[in-house]
Amino acid sequence: MSKTEKRGMKAKKGQGRVKKSDRRREILLELKLRPHVRISELAHRFNVSAETVRRDFDALSHDGLISRAHGGASAPTQGRYPTLDERTNARLEEREKIGKSAADLIQEGETVMIDSGSTTIEMARMLAYRGTICTVITNSVPVAMTLGHTPAEVILCPGEYLAAESATIGTETLEFLSRFNVDCCMIGSSGFSEEGPSETVRGFAAVKRMMLARAETRHLLIDSEKFGRKDLTHIGDLDRLDSIITDTEPTGDLLSAIKSAGVEILVAEQPLQRMTNRGQLSHA
Repeated sequence: MSKTEKRGMKAKKGQGRVKKSDRRREILLELKLRPHVRISELAHRFNVSAETVRRDFDALSHDGLISRAHGGASAPTQGRYPTLDERTNARLEEREKIGKSAADLIQEGETVMIDSGSTTIEMARMLAYRGTICTVITNSVPVAMTLGHTPAEVILCPGEYLAAESATIGTETLEFLSRFNVDCCMIGSSGFSEEGPSETVRGFAAVKRMMLARAETRHLLIDSEKFGRKDLTHIGDLDRLDSIITDTEPTGDLLSAIKSAGVEILVAEQPLQRMTNRGQLSHA
């Protein structure tokens, strides 16, 4: 067989292969339509090896987007967790305090990644109130809307829309975030223990990990009610953080672990005044 014929056969063999990012998007889409997908079926469909599909499953499982099952994968199951709307009305005073203290750390002209959550929304409201000039990259629609009519430049991540959280998640969101280097990130989490922050909401842990990786300085906004809680997906170890901003100083083993990791603890002060009209923010 000639070299030309061999090259032609190679090209034909590789024809129709689906690239990694597209495969992973297709896997997530398929799991919206049916409860389980098989490795062998997807390997044939994508024209890749079974081992390649296993690696896709491992990555998506690590990001909390799927659950591994024998010979395949299924959509992740999670217990009842309050929606964003429900959390927005809980522990409001504590979250306002944390949001104000977090906003104090952002300087004019800085770039910042802000993830989706009820506490980070409070921080965005304070930035809007002050009219801080900065660049914000976020996967949170409420954060983007809060800052959209202020001097801040707002960049909203593309991705799969998670309606209950008004946020984007998934492979496209992660790839988009990976293009940026920022001065700092502000993330929240649903749990916080000696092992570090953890997350319940599907796909959120991966977004938070990526923001931590792309930021020079990394802050966790966490209210004390979440101390000691270990949720479904581990985000990262304590030493991935530069500071935690909270309403009450931790105690016991958690405090010892935070100090051993060299993480600064910033206890939020009471806001000078509560914003009475939370829907329309004025500028300082």
